[in-house]
Amino acid sequence: MQHLSSDVFKYAFVSTFPGDDSGSLKPRQTPGVLYSKTMPTPVNKPVLLAWSPELAAELGIAMPAEGDINLLGGNLVTPSMQPYALCYAGHQFGNWAGQLGDGRAICLGEWETPAGDAWEIQLKGAGRTAYSRRGDGRAVLRSSLREYLMSEAMHYLGVPTTRALSLVGTGDQIVRDMFYDGRPAYEPGAIVARVAPSFLRFGNFEILAARNEIESLTNLVNWTIERYYPHIEGDDKVLKWFGEVIERTATMIVEWLRVGFVHGVMNTDNMSVLGLTIDYGPFSFLDNYDPNFTPNTTDLPGRRYAFGQQANIAYWNLSCLANALVPMFPDTDQLAEQLKTYEDIYWSKYYAMMASKLGLDSVRKEDVTLFQNIEEMLTSIQPDMTIFYQLLIDLPLDTSDKDTIVNHFRDSFYDALSAAGSEQLYSVITNYIIRRKTNAGSDEDTRLSMMKSNPRFILRNYLLHQAIEELEKGNNELFLKLQEAIKDPYSKRFDEFYEIRPGWATQMAGCSMLSCSS
Repeated sequence: MQHLSSDVFKYAFVSTFPGDDSGSLKPRQTPGVLYSKTMPTPVNKPVLLAWSPELAAELGIAMPAEGDINLLGGNLVTPSMQPYALCYAGHQFGNWAGQLGDGRAICLGEWETPAGDAWEIQLKGAGRTAYSRRGDGRAVLRSSLREYLMSEAMHYLGVPTTRALSLVGTGDQIVRDMFYDGRPAYEPGAIVARVAPSFLRFGNFEILAARNEIESLTNLVNWTIERYYPHIEGDDKVLKWFGEVIERTATMIVEWLRVGFVHGVMNTDNMSVLGLTIDYGPFSFLDNYDPNFTPNTTDLPGRRYAFGQQANIAYWNLSCLANALVPMFPDTDQLAEQLKTYEDIYWSKYYAMMASKLGLDSVRKEDVTLFQNIEEMLTSIQPDMTIFYQLLIDLPLDTSDKDTIVNHFRDSFYDALSAAGSEQLYSVITNYIIRRKTNAGSDEDTRLSMMKSNPRFILRNYLLHQAIEELEKGNNELFLKLQEAIKDPYSKRFDEFYEIRPGWATQMAGCSMLSCSS
């Protein structure tokens, strides 16, 4: 185990591609380069608030000493580091936004693990970069705590994601207008150390195509394949690589839907080329099952990034990546055909996921209708998604009584069901029971399988809101409890959190919807 402040960082990306070495923090366009060198801006008093020991062990990183905490707070840069901010562009809410870049995330370099893998370590909230535009490059405790916990929560849920190594308080006060309503206030600052094999996004490729920097585009694509997709070879490797990005993206989206996750800001600059969940902002899990729910106030009224739209938006974003790759293809027909494979890949993965959640032994042709009926029923009666599926695991299969079936799911209801709602639930569940009884395996095996597919604990926004409020007052009890609960989301160990969203949290700021302000 090595200390961050004493070991040597690698810098393959910086040594491979052209960058702006000036170190200037002046906001500017940076044509011709893929990054800008940027030193973190020191903070007043870095204090370690949270540490991910399991991740640290995987990376071969020792428990932080004082020097490491200074490094994680942006107050120490070792000689082997070459900190930089990535330059990328993106489509935001469906519109081309031009150059964006890491406005407050600074990559320290690449850390080599005991297994020989390289992971980038990035400080989010470490100060201004060339891409900060009008921002201050900082992050507040509110958003940083959310990203720290959710990154790790998604990992333990089994969802592809970037990770979070540490949460450091800065001792500084940061001004934020939380809801863009003209009421700015001071909030405590913080920095999250994010780690991933790479933070490359669709937007890294989009900006090179938009600037007609085709040589750099070609080099970046080839480097990405060689480094992160080394199994892909041949003259058609770029096409195969795009196909694998499609597959990984579809996998990620299906996993989001499995656990009820809503990203909230699916801009192309927030789409990982490795198929990882990246950039946790105004996210949420579903409470009541509403496919039209978006947690992002900026996404109103169009709800482009609502829960039920995420699969379609992923396809749209992939089409943007395909457009960026066009200069590398003399004939774009193959690229277009590859893009079309997303639909079949997605639905195949989605049906398999639904069969797993429902405890079905396979996906039969007639099951598609059952999946559709369940989706329509959940959308209509809007039970708590997590608790509904937990109750489904223990559904008695020897009953056909309407009241018994409806009452079985009562703990998942936010409102009393209407007569029509009760009838719809009864009809769908009756057909489900008939199908489940035809499974080849034992019912106990089915239940165990369902328990692995349906989380019992999710990191609800109101719990995060409470933890933030308490931590800002110096009480970390709930925060520490949540930090443990996220590591075991499929068990009953943390059933004190097993309840529907309380009524007071429905309209409470930060408990249901949030803004991008952080």
